[in-house]
Amino acid sequence: MSGDCCKSGFSWNGSPVGHETTVAHNKAYVTGDSKSASIIIVHDIFGWTFTNLRLLADHFAKEANATVYVPDFFDGEIIPTDVMDTPEKREAFNIPAFVQRHGKDKRYPEIKAVAQSLKTTFPKVGAIGYCYGAWACFRLGSDPSLIDAISTAHPSLLENSEIDNVKVPVQILSPEHDPAYTPELKEYSNKVIPTLNVPYEYIYFPGLAHGFAARGDVNNTAQKNGLERAKRSAVNFFNEFLH
Repeated sequence: MSGDCCKSGFSWNGSPVGHETTVAHNKAYVTGDSKSASIIIVHDIFGWTFTNLRLLADHFAKEANATVYVPDFFDGEIIPTDVMDTPEKREAFNIPAFVQRHGKDKRYPEIKAVAQSLKTTFPKVGAIGYCYGAWACFRLGSDPSLIDAISTAHPSLLENSEIDNVKVPVQILSPEHDPAYTPELKEYSNKVIPTLNVPYEYIYFPGLAHGFAARGDVNNTAQKNGLERAKRSAVNFFNEFLH
């Protein structure tokens, strides 16, 4: 996760309709009023305040009949979104150092705690992870007592062992061009997951690149169509496995 792809993209216009709360000691954006299902969005490097993810949460809440949470898993660290469109700031932002500050062993316990907390309230809980957040969804997916279904978009930091251990329905939204979710990882996913006896959906987005589902350019027809297809695909997936 060292390339420019993880820190580039576009901010979307819109006003999120939810509010801020706390879940398992973590600040969180929450939207929706479903009592039957909840969805956790595990954010990318732009964190829990990123407007794009909050807008996606609003869509999921309405279209997948879920109460959707975007918790803060970076202990209050906020990466300004102008990093995406300011070359100097993008160049100065050190991805490896950021990932070291927010390593898996440090962050997964609180991600797990959020899932555990929501499981005490909602009969069904799903999770979707974008970029950085995808590995965490796979880890949650190793324990059906924590989560009922996981979706991931252009995963980064994902390891073979995390793919090996998934035990719940899984969806991968995969662009053609992705230095983080490499051809080798794509091949491994499509070889191994079908042997794990779980429902599996791999959706391919030709011509698109890493980050499109959360940071795509809505003024570019191909990217807009792709991010909307990714959103619809995740909605359909959660409607199937959370209701």
